[in-house]
Amino acid sequence: MNRIIILAAGKGKRMGPSDRPKVLHTILGKPMLAYVLDAVVESGIDAKPVLIVGHMSEHVRAVCGESCEYAAQTELRGTGDAVARARPLLEGAADDVMVLVGDQPFVTAATIRAIADAHASSGATLTLGTVTVPDFMEWRTPFADFGRIVRSANGAVERIVEVKDASPEQMAIKEINPSYYCFKAGWLWKSLESLTSDNAAGELYLTDLLAKAILSGEKVQTFPIPPDEALGVNTLEQLMIAEALMKARAR
Repeated sequence: MNRIIILAAGKGKRMGPSDRPKVLHTILGKPMLAYVLDAVVESGIDAKPVLIVGHMSEHVRAVCGESCEYAAQTELRGTGDAVARARPLLEGAADDVMVLVGDQPFVTAATIRAIADAHASSGATLTLGTVTVPDFMEWRTPFADFGRIVRSANGAVERIVEVKDASPEQMAIKEINPSYYCFKAGWLWKSLESLTSDNAAGELYLTDLLAKAILSGEKVQTFPIPPDEALGVNTLEQLMIAEALMKARAR
């Protein structure tokens, strides 16, 4: 059985002063989070995903109602800590756990299903969605904020480097991490216990699980995601880009 976690606890500081959490900013009149939830339900993977809420959680609960289960991240300590909040709800209830992000409204049901199927058929401990872009210009500018995928000389994934920790050479990498993951559940819960906040942001990064998997000899695979399905929103300018793309998709 698969379950899905959607990260939706962030404040969205770069969106400016607001009376709503970031995931409830609207595109064509519909909250970003609602697009993600619709895709999850349509995928058939999880009819009632677990939503990680934090900042202004009452607003998120009011919008989503009974369509989700909820886990609270009362102190925003990073994505690794956020996913750990779902453990009491999901441990023992799922063989595999997928993690998505509530501020990436373009993901489709077909891609969610494809990631889940690829993960199940491969027997991988960790399946990581990746996106490769030609540049960070025009509508692709939001991707500059995404972590970079670092590969070895033989093409194997070595690690993900967050922008805050990346060198200039790493910042030039065009393969990025859209934060779409699928994990073997038992391995996920155990591995989250050993995460540390030894990084520039002082947070527990979910991305650090990749290095743990590689070091322990676990099977890791990547899955290519279409760039237009991975676009995220962190600023009002990026929200305008997303609005224009959603209009084009609707046409």
